[in-house]
Amino acid sequence: MKTQERVEFYKKQITLEEKIVETANTSVQDIPNVMVKELILGIAMDSKKHASLLNALIALNTGTTPLIPEEITDQLKENIAKHIKLEQHAIDTYKAFWKELEDEKEKVVVKAILNDEIRHHQLLKRLHEMVVEKEALTEQDIWDWTWKDSLFHGSPGG
Repeated sequence: MKTQERVEFYKKQITLEEKIVETANTSVQDIPNVMVKELILGIAMDSKKHASLLNALIALNTGTTPLIPEEITDQLKENIAKHIKLEQHAIDTYKAFWKELEDEKEKVVVKAILNDEIRHHQLLKRLHEMVVEKEALTEQDIWDWTWKDSLFHGSPGG
């Protein structure tokens, strides 16, 4: 599949996800049952997330994902590392709590949250590995790109 075809697919899916959110919000306006209402709104939030992820894929395919400047790389690494630890804590606490639950309705909801936390944790670890560590734009990168393959290294004749 060509890049433009993928981008068009992502755009159509964003429109679909937005319709899902709109429909969910409309459908719960008059629902007094908090459990049903919040589950539907939770699904709508996932659709918002899907639209965000699809926008990221569009950027990936259209060349609009700039490298991360060196000045913010260390802070970003630290923030993502903290986020990874928090997600791991959430996973651990939800796992322990889920084992103690007896009500099947509660177990279903807590298990869905746990599964989301596991996916978040995996995605953050991969993001840290791929984007932050490999796409950090350092001064050395710029120096290498500018002069490494140049015959005269910036001065006439050598």
